Amino acid sequence: MGEFATFNDFEKEIRRIISEADDRKIPLRILGGAAIRMHCPAHKDLYEKLKRVPKHDMDFVTYSKFRPLTKSLFVDLGYEPYISLMLTGATGRHRQIFNDKEGNKAIDVFLDKLEMCHVIDYKDRLELDTPTVPLAELLLQKLQIVQTNEKDIQDAIILLIEHDLGKGDKEEINADYIAKVLANEWGFNYTVSVNCGKIREFLEKYEPLTKQDKAIVLERIDKLQDRVEKQPKTLQWKLRAKVGPSVKWYNVVEEVQRD
Repeated sequence: MGEFATFNDFEKEIRRIISEADDRKIPLRILGGAAIRMHCPAHKDLYEKLKRVPKHDMDFVTYSKFRPLTKSLFVDLGYEPYISLMLTGATGRHRQIFNDKEGNKAIDVFLDKLEMCHVIDYKDRLELDTPTVPLAELLLQKLQIVQTNEKDIQDAIILLIEHDLGKGDKEEINADYIAKVLANEWGFNYTVSVNCGKIREFLEKYEPLTKQDKAIVLERIDKLQDRVEKQPKTLQWKLRAKVGPSVKWYNVVEEVQRD
């Protein structure tokens, strides 16, 4: 894989991988910042204006039953499986890692779910969009980070400028789905709420954004939080809410140490 000169070169490689996966009937989808950029072509200029430098990291997800086929796919495309003791335990059950032959880049393939500060389950969701996961999951991935940084906030803002909220997954952020996910876990709900507040704060400092851009984001954040608030919560959610953030409400992310 080596180094990519431009994001266009990077995107071409992503699409090459997913096209081959499609030919092999593997539901492979791209995650993260790269997926958001690919899904927001009308606002690609904001990346330069906000000085959001894209990292050329490839994070994919597929279902665990495709693990052997996914390994064969990446090997045939010129990548090498990465072997680590961490991947022989719990981490490895939901993750594969591949390196390019030069050892410059690593590809992460998550299986069934993304287990970070909070868990995002992709069961029956990967068929709803391509080449990325659905927009709801793209937004949740950015809003589930407890120690979020500016690039994640910027990604969420760009996603919210380009895509409105709705009840489905076709070129809109499925607010109903997000509300149902957050109604099952108070901690996830709390982290998302905190990060929505951070988006509001950061909006004010971004001069490249127009007043209309900022108004759109604020309106959509309000719409999302209103929808989440109205969703009936589970008994477990209500009991955990009484404890609040005085007790750790998120998972500690264990990074895979690469050689």
